[in-house]
Amino acid sequence: MTDRYAVVGNPIAHSKSPLIHAEFARQTGQDMAYTAILAPLDDFAGTVKQFRAEGGKGLNVTVPFKQEAWKLATRLTDRARLAEAVNTLKFEPDGTILGDNTDGAGLTRDIRENRGIPFEGKRVLLMGAGGAARGVLLPLLLQKPERLVIANRTPEKAVELERRFAAYGPVEGGDYARLAGSLFDIGINATSSSLSDALPPLPQGVFAPGALAYDMMYGKGLTPFLQFAQTHGAEHLADGLGMLVEQAAESFFLWRGVRPQTSSVIAKLKQL
Repeated sequence: MTDRYAVVGNPIAHSKSPLIHAEFARQTGQDMAYTAILAPLDDFAGTVKQFRAEGGKGLNVTVPFKQEAWKLATRLTDRARLAEAVNTLKFEPDGTILGDNTDGAGLTRDIRENRGIPFEGKRVLLMGAGGAARGVLLPLLLQKPERLVIANRTPEKAVELERRFAAYGPVEGGDYARLAGSLFDIGINATSSSLSDALPPLPQGVFAPGALAYDMMYGKGLTPFLQFAQTHGAEHLADGLGMLVEQAAESFFLWRGVRPQTSSVIAKLKQL
């Protein structure tokens, strides 16, 4: 029998996940079907319950349900527990609902493997202190950067993340003004500013020679953050399309025990 998986969100029609997982299933020979489900804003739990009752094996979860999925899971990976957000649910035979967050693994893998840029010993700037930032912090710190600075318009939120993750590596939190005079090898925009064609309030001169600027958003052309980075010294520019595919591959591996090849899928999405 074909195993059923899906992505759940609201809205969901824009999701590329069904295309991505169809490619993964085809290349790995997995007998599975993957669809998109629009869940009512007030009944995420009911949507999950119905999907399980119909034989569903696992779900990807997107906005605005990642925190609800975190609460619904009966067992959490460390990265999901610390992020307080879940983007992958796996329904175990014993009734356990395993919650994971694959965003950070997708981000670090895209930068390290696809871009060929290691984190070890690098100075990393993470912009934003919301769910997107929380979801990638532990995987980033496990890459052993020399320094990881969280900058946020509301500095108290960044300082709170510093306290929460201090045991896992050299992390600092504060506002954007304190970045003046610092240089970073990798700058990651985890804010939603690009959705509104806005720019985080970065001071000039934060990009070190050879730096990578990475925007977790993706779309046609350069985001305002990447445009700023290009004109202020960043040598490498990347959007979040590779992260999207790599986090999906991490979910696929969790469900099926097979790691799909991602470069051809990334190339296909870029063509589309």
